[in-house]
Amino acid sequence: MAEIAVEFILEKIASFLQNEIASFLQNEIQILQGVPEELEYIRDDLQRMKASLRAADLVEDSDHQLKEWVRQVRDIAYDIEDVIDGFNFHHADQHGHRIHGFLYHFCCFVKNLEGYHQTADKLRKIRSRIRNVSAWQLNNAINLSTTDQGSSSMTTSDALILDSADLVGIDESKELLVRWLVERNPGRKVLSVVGMGGLGKTTLVKQVYDDERVKKHFDVHVWIALSHPFKMEDFLRNIVQQLFSAIRKPVPEGIDDMNSDWLKVVIKPFLRQWRYLIVLDNVWHINQWHAVNHAFAKNDSNRVMITTRNTDVAIASCLESDDMVFNIEPLSSDYSWDLFCRRSFRGNTCPPYLVEVSRRILEKCEGLPLAIVAISGLLSTKTGTPAEWETIYRSLGAIIKDNDKLMNLTEVLSLSFKYLPYHLKSCFLYLSIFPDNYLIERMRLIRLWIAEGFVEVKEGKTQEEVAEDYLNELLSRSLVQVFGRTSDGRVKTCRIHDLLREIIISKSRDQNFAAIAKDKNGAWPDKVRRLSLHNSLQNVQHNRNVSHLRSFFMFEVEDPLLSAPLHSLYPDGFRLLKVLDLRAARLQTFPGEIINLFLLRYLSLRETKVNSIPSSIGKLQNLQTLDLKHTNVTELPVEILKLQQLRHLLVYRYEFKYYSRFHSKYGFKALAGIGALQSLQKLCFIEADHRNASILEEVGKLTQLRRLGIMNLRKEDGMALCSSIQKLTNLQALSVVSSVKDEVIDLHHLASPPQLLERLYLTGRLEQLPDWIPRLQSLVIVYLKWSRLEDDPLLSLQHLSNLVHLELLQVSIGDTLSFKAGGFQKLKVLGIDKFDELRCIEMEEGAMPVIEKLSILRCKSLETVPFGIEHLTTLKVLEFFDMPEELIKTLSPNAKGGDYRKVARIPEVYYTYCRDGEWEVYSLESSGKRVLSVETVESHLESIVKK
Repeated sequence: MAEIAVEFILEKIASFLQNEIASFLQNEIQILQGVPEELEYIRDDLQRMKASLRAADLVEDSDHQLKEWVRQVRDIAYDIEDVIDGFNFHHADQHGHRIHGFLYHFCCFVKNLEGYHQTADKLRKIRSRIRNVSAWQLNNAINLSTTDQGSSSMTTSDALILDSADLVGIDESKELLVRWLVERNPGRKVLSVVGMGGLGKTTLVKQVYDDERVKKHFDVHVWIALSHPFKMEDFLRNIVQQLFSAIRKPVPEGIDDMNSDWLKVVIKPFLRQWRYLIVLDNVWHINQWHAVNHAFAKNDSNRVMITTRNTDVAIASCLESDDMVFNIEPLSSDYSWDLFCRRSFRGNTCPPYLVEVSRRILEKCEGLPLAIVAISGLLSTKTGTPAEWETIYRSLGAIIKDNDKLMNLTEVLSLSFKYLPYHLKSCFLYLSIFPDNYLIERMRLIRLWIAEGFVEVKEGKTQEEVAEDYLNELLSRSLVQVFGRTSDGRVKTCRIHDLLREIIISKSRDQNFAAIAKDKNGAWPDKVRRLSLHNSLQNVQHNRNVSHLRSFFMFEVEDPLLSAPLHSLYPDGFRLLKVLDLRAARLQTFPGEIINLFLLRYLSLRETKVNSIPSSIGKLQNLQTLDLKHTNVTELPVEILKLQQLRHLLVYRYEFKYYSRFHSKYGFKALAGIGALQSLQKLCFIEADHRNASILEEVGKLTQLRRLGIMNLRKEDGMALCSSIQKLTNLQALSVVSSVKDEVIDLHHLASPPQLLERLYLTGRLEQLPDWIPRLQSLVIVYLKWSRLEDDPLLSLQHLSNLVHLELLQVSIGDTLSFKAGGFQKLKVLGIDKFDELRCIEMEEGAMPVIEKLSILRCKSLETVPFGIEHLTTLKVLEFFDMPEELIKTLSPNAKGGDYRKVARIPEVYYTYCRDGEWEVYSLESSGKRVLSVETVESHLESIVKK
């Protein structure tokens, strides 16, 4: 995997030659020899190695000699990065001072010239090392660009298919797929079975393929396990051989010399004669499917089955209406326990003294059948003492790497990573820094990837959009799992499978990519580049050389920290640091040593007690993300305006006291001249300054903004704000909060709203609904709070064609809300809160045809469920919060003339009361109500306030 480091450094060299060196030469002196020339030589040498490195990725683990060569190349790439970043640090240090005068400038010139020559000398030595590595490669006959990689080709063989004795929980899925195959629908149909490695896709499909009903239905059965790397001619020859073998006829002469076009000519006429079933096992890429698709004749009742880890492949292969994508799911907890006990105890039950540790080991498997079989098979060979099993649980990561009995599991889980392009490998390895079962926020990950330099620049896209594509590809390849989504379908949080995480931690350590400090005895590389500290400062290894460190993270560290945490851990400093994430650390003040981290791109002090930022932050000229969310910071120094690379500025907090309060969110005082931050994409939340109206005009200069949050707005600010918003053509999310509940938000001057606007949050009084809102068809989420409109807003909002989430809090003062037939065609989530005069909600048949969740809160005059709620056939969740008891009584199955029958078919119906500072949550069931849980007001309604 040295290709990751080499490709990364090649891009860095290109950027350095184009930008930093050019700038240095222009500002200091024209030097015709030295750093640029050496870097160009190095770049050319590394380019020549790339093909060999790419091939080495496939066989490196099985060849110790090759592994050493790869390690040397990787170390060289890392050392080049150190030299470049060291030069940048030195240059930034000299220019970061504010002293002026001839003597100072002369001293800086001398120091820069000296640093320039030192850099050139270091690069010459590195180039000499590259020549030695290249010579070693030649002398040892390692020419991987032309090496026969047959030994590295991977196919899904019977060895990877679970034994029939290990099959649990597949009967229902098998029956579904068998029925689908033998149904006599006309034309060729495609069935794709998709899921991460180890879920049993091949096992399930093999059971279906071997079923007697399937064998009788089709004349020809062919099973093709795709190899990697994929060779089209070999694949098609394999199909030809199997087809003719199936009908016991000799293979046509000359197929060994045919190209892919001629082989397709042989296949297609053959298939037109027969009713066939073809299984393509282990399809990795869309182009593999496209390459063979047209070779398969589309006769009546023919079927193609595909197994793949890639969701994009599954979708691309199933384009016809009757095609089917089948997502295979992990085993349930009951099935997992059954399989685990069957294998671990040879069919016997688990001894009571091993139940607790067995459950924890099983949790690591997360329902992955292959993992359960492999690990339980290993456990079955042990003596079965609690201490021995506890040791296995604690050291499972090392066991997966080194134990021969788990080699098959490791290989299967590693395959998806093995064939990733290099830029996705970096992004995926990066997930190793997060702790077990950690929910990774999408935007946090995207900002970190960008700060690390993993995300390429593409014309027409922001780096954030490119990084989003990277994440989506990892998701589609079943390497990352979606944990939570926003109401409009965007990924909110994600995670990785526990065992896959153990594997990439091992790879990350082997490749010197990152060190994970979660215990005192963890192994660290000699040159730590990324350090992730978990649980306690006691896990830090002191007296280590951290001069190469690029990223430092702290997760769930509750130890008290000094005001200078970096200096207290490593007094020598972190001069090359680019990422510093101290989220939730026990900090009271801004750590002063951060100011000297001139190369820093990402700084997070989120959820700390920091309350002020020093003016010296203006020295951090490379800072891209400043995350001060949920800190006590309310003002920023004017020097923040010097940070021209700043893309994301997050300075706000939620202060929850009671959820009916108008003020629950706090931002920071806006800075005059904030329009200077031309790179900003997210600005949340600035408080409008009533003494300086020009601030709102400054916002209009931030043309790269994707998300904007403004608070403390007055009616007279409306025209200036609208004028600025019209200029923000890239804006996707807008949040506006008035100064007080009764203050009017005047947005009627917005004649040309941003056409990309998808999310709109307005908190404050509206004299009338702005006429541009119903015209903005890109809107997917709308929150209106404390609007107190005289007219029903639903008439204006109902035809928003892409609206999926609507929240209304005290939006109108009328007594009726009417949802008309044909309105809100895509709405899935609806909240109705604190309509004090509301007595009736009407829902006509045909309104909200795809609604899934309806919440009604604090409508004290509403005494019946919405009329026509029985028409909402897609409704899954119905919630009532703090509603009149008269309404709740109508939900009882025994209430005369009640509404029980109207809501009985809804899967989840809840109603909640606040009693003595706690919420009592009840569930409506056929047997009546029962208490589900008791939660404090703060925890239960926090999400409502954050909207």
